[in-house]
Amino acid sequence: MRKSLRSMAVAAGLVASLVTVGSGAAQAAGSPYLPGILRPSASQADQDAAVMKYWNFWKTNFLSTKCGSGTYAVLSKDADHAYVAEGEGYGITIAAMIGNKDSQARSIVDGILKFVKAHPSVNNKDLHAAEQDANCKSVNGSDSATDGDLEIAYGLLIADKVWGSSGGVNYKSEAVRIINAIKKSEVNSSTHFMLLGDWGNDAQYKNASRSSDWMPGHFRAFAKATGDSTWDTIRTTHENAVSTLQSQYASSTGLLPDFVQGTNGTLKPAKANFLEGKYDGAYSWNACRDPWRMGADAITFDGSKSLAQVRKMNTWIQSFTKGDPAKIESGWTLAGKKTESGEHPCFTAPFAVAAMTDPGSQAWLDKLYTQINKFSPDKNDYYGTGITLQVLLILSGNYVAA
Repeated sequence: MRKSLRSMAVAAGLVASLVTVGSGAAQAAGSPYLPGILRPSASQADQDAAVMKYWNFWKTNFLSTKCGSGTYAVLSKDADHAYVAEGEGYGITIAAMIGNKDSQARSIVDGILKFVKAHPSVNNKDLHAAEQDANCKSVNGSDSATDGDLEIAYGLLIADKVWGSSGGVNYKSEAVRIINAIKKSEVNSSTHFMLLGDWGNDAQYKNASRSSDWMPGHFRAFAKATGDSTWDTIRTTHENAVSTLQSQYASSTGLLPDFVQGTNGTLKPAKANFLEGKYDGAYSWNACRDPWRMGADAITFDGSKSLAQVRKMNTWIQSFTKGDPAKIESGWTLAGKKTESGEHPCFTAPFAVAAMTDPGSQAWLDKLYTQINKFSPDKNDYYGTGITLQVLLILSGNYVAA
């Protein structure tokens, strides 16, 4: 059973026409964004340069070829183990989105998929064993992590969008195989909540879930790829859970906890030390991704329930910081009390996606964009670098919605 997920020291389809958004930069043709969605006011050239800066840094510092011929694996230097499933998922998604800008991107996607398939979960061979050591050997139970499998499958759907599936790898088929396995082994069949992994369906964990796994855009894409309406039910379940948690526990902030319990009845933030640490029931190192994940759906799908939910977060963070993104901390209680001090990109960057949803937040979005680009990428921070790069892909209009 995998309990220690990360060690942190401080730790729907494409709209095929030109869209003009907010008062920021104009969208490129093929943008997936809805009309009226904001973009940073910086020039497109500046935004593309920011993406490529992070992409080249990411390639240099977080890609390993030591796990076999033709294999790539994403190094997670700030995690418990050298390689973690979430990192491999990020790698596939990032490389697929950058596919039209770097001729190496497709071989990276294929190489990461080769690594993933070489390390199956002991519980379901179509899922990925969540952790590997520096010798590329699966460790800590060799079972899965839901966040990793969700992202691997989604990234493969993006690869199919970018390159099609007629080459050496059928990305669509590989994605559907994993999606079906996720449904079988990582979804509570009674409640339709995501489990923590394929090890989580027991008395202690089966009625718990991680808010950063509640990715409505992923669930929409899975329903479309498989034709399975269960994914619409899964999406709705999590959208309703967000509304419940915001209403009952975060009415002034909109923040979500890292983990929740009681998915079979009375939903509530997890108790301290439920799984990872004393902030398991707070907005911490997992939930920091929520404004990005929910925001991605809000800016691409007309009628997304996430729109109002993520705007609530956006309104609060502007108020908390008094419009100064340098004052974004590294976590809060759901009531908005600081839990850890200091800036970290995984907390700052996702709020920029939330800001894109609010027509009145152009100045705030521009400040966030500037602040994000002040961060110097850290070669030992795969988590923050990977999140920042994915946010920059969205901000710059280089996002691909599966």
